Amino acid sequence: MLPAIFGLSGPVLTADERAFFQDADPAGYILFGRNVESREQLRALTDSLRALHGRDRLLISIDQEGGRVARMKPPVWAPYPTGEAFDRLYDVAPASAIEAARANAQALAMDLAEAGISVDCLPLLDVRQPGAHDVIGDRALGREPQRVAALGRAVLDGLARAGVAGVIKHMPGHGRALVDSHKETPLVTASEAELAADLAPFQALAHAAIGMTGHLRFTAWDADLPATLSPFVVGEIIRGRIGFDGLLLTDDLDMEALTGTVPERAARAQAAGCDLALNCWAKMPDMIGIAQALAPMGEQTAARLDRALGPTAAAAVPRDAALQADLVARRDTLLALA
Repeated sequence: MLPAIFGLSGPVLTADERAFFQDADPAGYILFGRNVESREQLRALTDSLRALHGRDRLLISIDQEGGRVARMKPPVWAPYPTGEAFDRLYDVAPASAIEAARANAQALAMDLAEAGISVDCLPLLDVRQPGAHDVIGDRALGREPQRVAALGRAVLDGLARAGVAGVIKHMPGHGRALVDSHKETPLVTASEAELAADLAPFQALAHAAIGMTGHLRFTAWDADLPATLSPFVVGEIIRGRIGFDGLLLTDDLDMEALTGTVPERAARAQAAGCDLALNCWAKMPDMIGIAQALAPMGEQTAARLDRALGPTAAAAVPRDAALQADLVARRDTLLALA
């Protein structure tokens, strides 16, 4: 199995994609708005991916956070609130905020499970910082590490109740970025002592099965390399100080925070200690290059992947519309308190 996650170009597999994916056998896939049209179409697409590989449990992921980051949109799918909504409620009633975050995540994950999606790239554990770029902004669960951890734990629990695995991101913390890592490399000059707050939510949820790196440079740890490509940050900070031993995905390797060709980035991320290289944009030359650049999946990565997918549903799960409506109503009643 190739230690990579690939994007798809459209709502159905092309003949070239089908042939390449069958031969390369990637660990999984990530879906975007271009892959999503209707409930029936999306279910057929994920069914076709499982059939292609003959693996009932397959890593099929999506960024379905709520707010401005949502690939499955109205009118087919309901909208979901941003992380900031639960942060505001926490100011008034912490226990209610935790309950609302859990109910929201479960309702959201029911949409994913019905479509055959097994992994949601949520929750963000990035601690929001004043003056930072709004690439994180209202997506964050708060400005205080303990609050972010508590709400993040509720999100993971809610997703799991619907048979969907969450992804804690963006390790070791994206909250201090002054620029958008999609466009350039953020440089974080905070001290070791200051960065302890960024690490705290990840440390609290280090037991999570899946995590994602961020493409930021931290002068306190490695002034030359972004976290995704840094053996020190991956080995000493993410695996060591945070204590994360789950499946570690890169953020999208196409982002302009990184330099070199996409296949070169993938190889460097693997050498730094990342388990899976994430490439979102379905550019066939890049995907072929990644397949050639990466070493085969090691036993440790395979074991982490197996553990991560173990609790997820083996196929699409029928949606209990009444339960989903009850969860949404409960969430909205609690959010109204703020």
